Amino acid sequence: MSLVLDSSATLAWIYSDEVTEGVRQLFDTVADTGAFVPALWRLEVANSLTIAVRRGRIDAEFRRAALDDLALLDITSDNQTDTHAWAETLQLADRFRLTIYDAAYLELAHRRGVPLATLDEDLSAAGLALGLRVLGGE
Repeated sequence: MSLVLDSSATLAWIYSDEVTEGVRQLFDTVADTGAFVPALWRLEVANSLTIAVRRGRIDAEFRRAALDDLALLDITSDNQTDTHAWAETLQLADRFRLTIYDAAYLELAHRRGVPLATLDEDLSAAGLALGLRVLGGE
């Protein structure tokens, strides 16, 4: 099973104090079958970890190790994220009152017909409303 992995689920896996059984299972699935992400995923994850370094939650070495671990996974960046940004993604953002960034994950999962892995409540609700299987919050 492939899926779309969002940054909230990714970051919960990175921080040991946020890992739940659902997140562990999700990353076992990602390790086994890979995941799709919109083009902005790497920027979002790197930005969140950089903010965590600046705030003293983690150090730069932890950030480097986390990014190295993520690089080992079969995560495919979608090359059509930009193509859909001003049409389908924007429509989903408006319809479900999401940020355009969150709507990019929703659009990708919907377009590919795969589950959406997120811990974000609003994004999860939007995915369910579109009939998607939503993973990660278990």
